[in-house]
Amino acid sequence: MSEEKVIVLKPRRQDFEEIYFNGNQGSLFFSPTTRGRTITTIVIGAILLIVFIFRNDFTREKAGILYFVSFLFLLCAVFLSVSINKVSRWKKQVSRYLTRLEKCNIYEIRFDENFFTVNIDGEKETSEWKDFEYFDNNNECIVLEGKYSYVFPKKAMSEKDYSILKQVVKKNITT
Repeated sequence: MSEEKVIVLKPRRQDFEEIYFNGNQGSLFFSPTTRGRTITTIVIGAILLIVFIFRNDFTREKAGILYFVSFLFLLCAVFLSVSINKVSRWKKQVSRYLTRLEKCNIYEIRFDENFFTVNIDGEKETSEWKDFEYFDNNNECIVLEGKYSYVFPKKAMSEKDYSILKQVVKKNITT
């Protein structure tokens, strides 16, 4: 494969959204990033409510339990808010990227035995194959991660082009 191969993609926002937001990825409270923290915060909140309701039954020595559980709840809420902020920023980035793809006229992938280039309306990102650290391919998309990270939905290209890209990625990226 010494010649350069070009694959032209037809970006549809819906195809990319299916991949980016699958499995509650876009959910602020129940995405994989925030799910555990949300559940922990709810559990600690319930414990705090129970302790608060029965606070009059505590002796003076046990009154510190209410303060301790309150501190834990506050700590959980802070960690949850940081995670929610992270997911929110990610969603905004993805949304901006998808809006850019919707409006683009040219979206193509060029590759040969040494280089991999993505061209979106004349803005080119070129990487050597060795710059990629990870790839994943399945029946829905091809994911490349490295110097630049990409997601290429199967629906955005022909079956033949998808198959070629899949083979080239497997050949050139070692994980």
